Amino acid sequence: MIDPTALFSLSYGLYLVSSKKDGRNVGCTVNTFAQVTSDPLQVSIAINKDNFTTQGIQETGQFEVVVLSENAPMDLIGGFGFHSSKTVDKFEGWSTQVAESGIEYVNEYICAHVSVKVVNSLDLGSHIFFVGEVTAAEKGPETAPMTYAYYHQVKGGKTPPKASSYIAEDAAPATQEATQGKPAAKYAWRCTVCGHIEYADELPDDFVCPICGVGKDKFERVEL
Repeated sequence: MIDPTALFSLSYGLYLVSSKKDGRNVGCTVNTFAQVTSDPLQVSIAINKDNFTTQGIQETGQFEVVVLSENAPMDLIGGFGFHSSKTVDKFEGWSTQVAESGIEYVNEYICAHVSVKVVNSLDLGSHIFFVGEVTAAEKGPETAPMTYAYYHQVKGGKTPPKASSYIAEDAAPATQEATQGKPAAKYAWRCTVCGHIEYADELPDDFVCPICGVGKDKFERVEL
């Protein structure tokens, strides 16, 4: 018997990984960044094959990583975690910097920034595991790195479907409430961070998105 929730005891951080694909900036949120050797100084990440960021890393052989701080807002985390770089410029609206590699990275709400050159990769089925040599590293302006537990327990964040640690029960699909004698809603509310649709005429003030964890103020009303 395998209980996948047993792995919830593992400790993770929260990071933004960026690269370039076809000359465009691409990026995503990951929780798998780790140091694997000290001499030479090497790190690793595992990213879903379907991510544009993965394709960018394969194309350029390079990527940038920033360590997010506890102050990082859900807009930043969710913007990188629940959208595709294929259709969204995830860097728009955030303070950024361009590394010597020519790859852009977010330089606010970070504890550290690391530049990486890929030296090896392994196909893991749903994900690609990249090992790379650190070519540059510097501390950021903030000092308290966000753990994945903090993201879930304090920020109320959810696990993106493409994350290595995703389990289907993490996500609650939207359904229009028309059962138990309740009338169907005339309106729906769309989360501007992850795109989740909630069917209701009104949302309570304490409502949080069941997918990405942002509050009511990040929802826009749409007519059915």
